[in-house]
Amino acid sequence: MNLGFCSLSSSSSGNCYLIKSETTNLLVDVGISGAKIYKNLANYGIEPSDISHVLLTHEHVDHVKSVSPVAKKSPGAVFCCSGGTLEGLGEKGQIIAGRYCMAVPGEMFMAGDIEVTPFRISHDAAEPVAYTFQREGKKIAIVTDTGVVTEEILEAIKGSDLLVMESNHEVNILLYGSYPYNIKRRILSDVGHLSNEAAGNCILGFLKDLDRCKVPKVLLAHLSQENNTPQQAYITVKNILEEEDFYVGKDLSLGVVLKDQLSELIYI
Repeated sequence: MNLGFCSLSSSSSGNCYLIKSETTNLLVDVGISGAKIYKNLANYGIEPSDISHVLLTHEHVDHVKSVSPVAKKSPGAVFCCSGGTLEGLGEKGQIIAGRYCMAVPGEMFMAGDIEVTPFRISHDAAEPVAYTFQREGKKIAIVTDTGVVTEEILEAIKGSDLLVMESNHEVNILLYGSYPYNIKRRILSDVGHLSNEAAGNCILGFLKDLDRCKVPKVLLAHLSQENNTPQQAYITVKNILEEEDFYVGKDLSLGVVLKDQLSELIYI
């Protein structure tokens, strides 16, 4: 096994992903209960003591809910985040003295035998980041919680064998839905969340850059429970790709990771 990926939960109410090699287990965000995290990990034979690093993207509760419980349950884990996220955690009373390292955008660091590179995203948080993971020529990128797709994001995800991409909402469902106007404005803003259409266009650019040199796996993530459905996200993205002659099953595999559901462990 080179690199593996699993979603423990992915939605606006809680996010947690596993990245692993044969000897290293990393968690990306801990926005669900600690009990659920460890119950899900046990399905793959991973013990609390097996977690070496916890990588945090930003300080919103759906990404950091269980920082303190995980810190206690996995005493050897190092928490990596930006300075802004660290400050936000302090305001929430979740500082773990001596357990943090700084995630500096563009600066690669080693987490066990996995190369991790943080990069900036556009979200209404203090210094939010996303991450790529590389080992022995294989690459995974996880991009959620960004209102726009920047050149920095496009550059970071280049060449990925597995791309986990936010596909938060269908714009028309959001516009005509029950959310208050100010919440709709936030979600649709440049520091909000990506729509299905925006995700599809980003994935299209990603595939064009690959120039059909590989067939990547793409997973749509962080879906809104009220303003989207897995079927809607899949169809919107699939249609955008097919309009430019990129086809699921030929040029990429396309799937959706779900709220409160443990996904399969995908190896690349």
